Amino acid sequence: MLAIRLQRLGRKGYPVYRLAVQEAQRHPSSGRVIAYVGSYNPHTKESNIQAEVVQKYLETGAQPTPRVAKLLKEAGVKLPKWVKEPVSDKQKSLRNPEKLRKNQPKEEAVEETTEATEE
Repeated sequence: MLAIRLQRLGRKGYPVYRLAVQEAQRHPSSGRVIAYVGSYNPHTKESNIQAEVVQKYLETGAQPTPRVAKLLKEAGVKLPKWVKEPVSDKQKSLRNPEKLRKNQPKEEAVEETTEATEE
């Protein structure tokens, strides 16, 4: 079975990714790469995808990762029905939202600042 994955390139602290079609059973670094079908720069949000080649691999059963599925959808590639749609309205949950400064009562914040100026 084949998978369409992101393969990391670039220097330290500045990643750039290639879209690689690989064997899915192997580890991403040791799987045999069948083809490179595009690239993605997360800093500029620029993606270059060969839509026809990707469509051919999707029709033969290659499974994209969730991030790759999102990139393909943005590039206008028609995804098969069996590909799970990426969830775009995902919200991060905070551990202790009551500890945030914006959620503190206003009186306490004013008292703390006046105490600091008196000392």
